[in-house]
Amino acid sequence: MRKTNIRDQHVRERTAALKVVYGKASYYGPKFHGKKTASGETFDMYALTAAHRSWPFNTICRITNLKNQKTVVVRINDRGPFVPGRILDLSYGAARALDALEEGVIDVKVEILQYGESDSSSHR
Repeated sequence: MRKTNIRDQHVRERTAALKVVYGKASYYGPKFHGKKTASGETFDMYALTAAHRSWPFNTICRITNLKNQKTVVVRINDRGPFVPGRILDLSYGAARALDALEEGVIDVKVEILQYGESDSSSHR
């Protein structure tokens, strides 16, 4: 599986969104580090990844913390969150980039920049 790299990060910061969604995001980390994700890859809590209930794996999203306007580009590689009212579970690394570790749950703007190739029919 391809990880998001720095060069991709800069390019994707200027990419127009295909879809925009607002909601709450939480994060997960040490308890799951090194375990398999729903996509089959090993979870790296420091990677810029996230979990969504239905978007295709490898979907690329720009996440904005609405409290401080910090942004990060992540790749969907897992399923979740399984808590009502939340739209994304961010990796520890993505949450750290958004300065969201202390709060734990934050209000976010999620911009889909590119849909992943797996199950492209589930663009919800």
